[in-house]
Amino acid sequence: MPRSTLRVAAVQMVSRQEVEANLRDAEGLIAEAAAGGARLVALPEYFCLMGSRDSDKLAIREADGEGPIQQFLADQASKHGIWLVGGTLPLAAPQADRVLNTTLVFDPQGRRVARYDKIHLFAFSKGAESYDEARTIAPGAQITVFDVRSDEGPRVKIGLSVCYDVRFPELYRAMDEPDLILVPAAFTATTGRAHWETLLKARAVENLCYVLAPAQGGRHENGRATFGHTMLIDPWGDVVASRDEGPGVVIGDIDLQMIASVRTDLPALAHRVIGR
Repeated sequence: MPRSTLRVAAVQMVSRQEVEANLRDAEGLIAEAAAGGARLVALPEYFCLMGSRDSDKLAIREADGEGPIQQFLADQASKHGIWLVGGTLPLAAPQADRVLNTTLVFDPQGRRVARYDKIHLFAFSKGAESYDEARTIAPGAQITVFDVRSDEGPRVKIGLSVCYDVRFPELYRAMDEPDLILVPAAFTATTGRAHWETLLKARAVENLCYVLAPAQGGRHENGRATFGHTMLIDPWGDVVASRDEGPGVVIGDIDLQMIASVRTDLPALAHRVIGR
């Protein structure tokens, strides 16, 4: 009888200004997650680069389907026989002065099976702290959901999102009842302290599903401080596993029987009136 659980892992990083160094760091953390039994491993937003300037992303952007960062992800997935969610990397956009902040998913054979371009672009300004992703990033437009399937395990429906997307619940409603939502992120320390865990729990509770959020977590070479607190949250809003700061791996199980039980006990999704 197939198992009803899928072991997943979220990688927390403090990415640097050199792509090669970040790939080495990611390689070790992916190996740690696979050794811990994870069948799906997710990296954080900007896992491959946290540059000194926003425009540094333009210098390492890759064409869709080719490039050393994409090859790294494919190789790591096939090497460990895992589903690998590649945080985000910069892909070429139609505009010469922009990139797409893109999540790519590879199956255990190293084949790309899903792509999501970040839709909502972060902006924040308070005192000396200021961010505006729209200066260097072009927004995506398509919602992405994919299935993890295996002979010995369950079918798990997974929805992709990135960081600032977590503030927009309508994105997740449009995913049509996923089992797991992924939120790779590089939340600022300021907004993270205020809202990170609250927002993740809200998305889990309102969709009665798991949320896995791999994050950047610490003080970066470029001076930026990211909040970290990589975590897995269950459909009842409880934190299953978490890591505050620093590089590491958070591992836990997605239990489809728990999802089914919670959705039976609290049939809020079936009670929806608006947007059905």
